[in-house]
Amino acid sequence: MTDYYSTLGVSKNATADEIKKAYRKLAVKYHPDKNPGDKKAESQFKKVSEAYEVLSDDQKRQMYDQFGADALKGGGVGGAAGNGGFSSMEEALRTFMGAFGGAGGSESIFDSFFGQSYGGSQELARQGVSKKTQITITFEEAARGVEKEIAITKYVQCEKCHGSGARSPKDLKNCTTCHGSGYLQQTRGFFSMSTTCPHCHGSGKVIAVPCNECHAVGKIKKKEKIKVPIPAGIEDEMRLKMSGHGDAGEGGGPSGDLYVYIRVTPHDVFKRDGDDLILTLPLTITEASLGCKKEIPRLLSKAPIRLTIPKGTQNGKIFRLKNEGLPNVHGHGKGDLLFHIQVEIPVNLSKEQESLLNAFQKTENSSNSPQKKSFLDKIKVFF
Repeated sequence: MTDYYSTLGVSKNATADEIKKAYRKLAVKYHPDKNPGDKKAESQFKKVSEAYEVLSDDQKRQMYDQFGADALKGGGVGGAAGNGGFSSMEEALRTFMGAFGGAGGSESIFDSFFGQSYGGSQELARQGVSKKTQITITFEEAARGVEKEIAITKYVQCEKCHGSGARSPKDLKNCTTCHGSGYLQQTRGFFSMSTTCPHCHGSGKVIAVPCNECHAVGKIKKKEKIKVPIPAGIEDEMRLKMSGHGDAGEGGGPSGDLYVYIRVTPHDVFKRDGDDLILTLPLTITEASLGCKKEIPRLLSKAPIRLTIPKGTQNGKIFRLKNEGLPNVHGHGKGDLLFHIQVEIPVNLSKEQESLLNAFQKTENSSNSPQKKSFLDKIKVFF
């Protein structure tokens, strides 16, 4: 049993707009030009077109709702009575054209769905080719921000012919293949389609006498120096986009872009984690045990930071200084400066040092090493 509502994927209470929207989507999906040689898609295209012809007409829809599809056979729906579908692709295509605004507005519809050009003799504007390069900067330059000058070779519009490729404006002639229109008309079944002229590539013009500077290309290679502003806080492997610094466009299109990849050399002292600066601070056992004062360097200033290390500071302890890190590359404040404490175990002890440590060991008790005591308490269950 034919169910036009199911064919279009709508409910029986669907509005006219919902029916038209559903049909347009399915008609484009199964259109013969989208599925050349696909008999299954062609059959489905006829079915959705038949369903739309009925449900888009109030009188036919009312008759179908009351008596079903059989009541419409022979009455102009589906062409031949009893076959349950259009007798020809032409009838289905006529429905398709009507659903998209009729023949008068069909060109813009086919432009958007099938990618054809109906733009006349104007060549399609195309953006120029984008380019890429790499700049290496120091860790300090990344933190501070810097401007770098680079040299690139790219295609620019020929100044002599202004990009036309011809020796003079009179040396641009109408294309004899498309007669200056820029496209070729092709008839397929019920309607015509246009394709870009392969000879003039849609411009409608051909070069009779080429420009002796660019040799009909319309562009020439040129080496240019460009200043690249690198923002403070940029990270390694980030990419900057320099709009319009790529190759010149075609047919009046914009120039391509230049993508600058940034490499940041590592620092001997500082590392980064996002916007935070990290410094590993080594301490001796006595400094960590008794406490001490340390002067810590700043990345971008000669004025040091004076840090007080409290007594009993443990290995791995992290001290944080707010807003002493790197600026956020997007301007969202600054990170912090983190000091990672690394308590160093002494090596190459002298006899005197060993003696002192042995004497100290005899005075140690559990209160001197709370973490050790906690660990021993936990493993008692194993013994």
